[in-house]
Amino acid sequence: MASFKPTKVPFLPKLGEKVTEETLYWKNYKSPVQIKEFGAITKIDFSPLPPHNYAVTASTRIHIYGPHSQEPIRSFTRFRDTAYGGRFRGDGKLLVAGSEEGLIRLFDISGRVALRQFKGHTKAVHMTSFLSDGFRVVSGSDDLSCRVWDVPSAVELSSLTEHTDYIRALAPSKLNPDLFVTGSYDHTVKVFDMRSGSSVMTMQHGHPVECVLLYPSEALLVSTGGRYVKVWDLLKGGQELVSLKNHHKTVTCACLSSVGNKLLTGSLDRHVKVYNSSYKVVHNFDCDASILSMAIAPDDEALAVGMTNGVLSVRHRRHKKDKETLTSRRRRGPSYQVFVKGKNFVPRQDDFLVSKPVKQYLRKYDKQLKSFEVSKALDTALQTWTRTSKPDVTVAVIIELKRRGTLKNALAGRNEERCFCLLFFRHIFDPRFSRPLLMVGDIVLDLYQQVFHQSPVVERLLQRLMEVLGREAELQQELLQVLGILDTLFTSLTPRKEVKFWIGSCRNTDQNVKACFFQSMAR
Repeated sequence: MASFKPTKVPFLPKLGEKVTEETLYWKNYKSPVQIKEFGAITKIDFSPLPPHNYAVTASTRIHIYGPHSQEPIRSFTRFRDTAYGGRFRGDGKLLVAGSEEGLIRLFDISGRVALRQFKGHTKAVHMTSFLSDGFRVVSGSDDLSCRVWDVPSAVELSSLTEHTDYIRALAPSKLNPDLFVTGSYDHTVKVFDMRSGSSVMTMQHGHPVECVLLYPSEALLVSTGGRYVKVWDLLKGGQELVSLKNHHKTVTCACLSSVGNKLLTGSLDRHVKVYNSSYKVVHNFDCDASILSMAIAPDDEALAVGMTNGVLSVRHRRHKKDKETLTSRRRRGPSYQVFVKGKNFVPRQDDFLVSKPVKQYLRKYDKQLKSFEVSKALDTALQTWTRTSKPDVTVAVIIELKRRGTLKNALAGRNEERCFCLLFFRHIFDPRFSRPLLMVGDIVLDLYQQVFHQSPVVERLLQRLMEVLGREAELQQELLQVLGILDTLFTSLTPRKEVKFWIGSCRNTDQNVKACFFQSMAR
C-alpha cells in the first residue's frame, strides 16, 4: 500500500517584490539595541574619524557613545536649559552645540568644560555646525538670524537675517568654506555665500523645512518638510528634480550612506525609508515611536535613530565572522549528545541494515484528506487566518480536491456561513490564484443558483462579486487596447532596410545579376 503524500504547496513569489543587492544590503542589519535617554533626542552626529563615536543631544545633556557601547563614554552637562544640535568638527576633536537659552558652546572631546561661549542670539539656537575650514562656526536661531563666529576669538563675523521664520535646518559645504545652506519654517531653502554676505540662491520647498542635506559632489541638495522630500539641482540654479511623498507624516531628518550615497529619511510616522539611485524605496526600518533625528556611521556599520520618547535605537551591521563565532561558541548540552548519538555512523559492507520508518507529520487538512473528509479539509483551508495570510495553502487544497475529483462534493451541502467564506475570498483577482478560484465560483453558482435568493447576505456578496468582476473585465479590455497601441508604435518605430537592384550596367546573365545584387547590399 502506497503511503499518503501530503498536499504540495507551491512556492509563489510575492507580487511586486524584487530582491536586489540593495535590499539584501539593508536587510543585513541586526536587531536594534535600545538606549534610554533623559528626553527627546533632537540630534545625532557621528565622528568622521575612527572609531566613529557618536554624539547624542537630548534634554540638557550631550552624551558621547562608542560604536558598540551602551553607556556613554563622555557627557557634557553644562547646559542650564535644553541643548540642541551637537555636531563634531572635521577632525573629530571639537564639538559645538546650541541651547534654548541662546548660547553656543564649544567643547573639547577630551575635556568637560566649554572652551568657548558665543553670545549674540536672543532666542533658542537649534542648529550649529563648523564650516569646512574648521575655524568658523555657523548657527541658526529662532530669532530669524544666521550668524558666523570666529572660533579663536569667539567674535561674531557676520549676521544674516533673510529668513522670516524659525531656522531649523543647516548644512555647510565641505568643498567651499564660504558656502552653507539653511532651511526655515518660512518654507524656503537658501544658499548663503560669505563672500557676498547674502544668499545666492533660494528654493521654495512649500512646507516648513526640517532638514537640508548636501550630496558629496554638492551638485544636489535634499530638503525635507511636511510629507515631502525634494531634491534640487544646484548646477541648474536650484531646479527641482524629484519630489517624494512616501511618508504619512512630517519628515524630520535625512542622511546619506557612504556606500553608493543612498538617501535615508526618517519621519514622525515611525518609519525610516531607504531610497536607491532612482529614488525608489528599497527598504524600510520600523521604529517604536516618532523619529526626530537619525545618523549613519561613515562606514555604514551603525545606524542610530532618535525618537520622541527618549529612546535611542542603534542597529549594527551583521558580518559573516559574527555568525561563525556564534556557531563556534555555541555550547551543546549532554542531552544533545544523546540525541545525535549514532547519527553519523556509516555501516560496513557486510552489515545488514534495518531501516527505521520515519514518522510523517501531517497538517490538519492533510489528515482530513487522508481520511477522505473532503468537506472538512476545505473548511480548514478556508479558515480566516489561512485564507488571508496564506492563500497559497487554500488554493493548494482546492487544486488537490480538483485532482481527486471531489471538489464538487466538498462544495456541496453548505449553509449560509460556509458559503460566505467561499465568496469572501479576496484573492480572486490575483493572477497566481485566479484560474482555480474562478473554477470554484462556477461550481458554486451551479450548485446554489436555486437557493441564493433565500439569503440576503449571500445575494449581496454575489452582487458585489459581479460588480467587481465587471470592473476587472473592463480594466483587462483597456489594458489590451493599450497593448495594441504600444505594438503599433513599436512596429512603426522599427527601421526598414531598402533593397535596391542595379541591373542597368550588368549583362542579362544569372551570374551578373547575382553580382549586382550583392554589390547593392554591400553599399
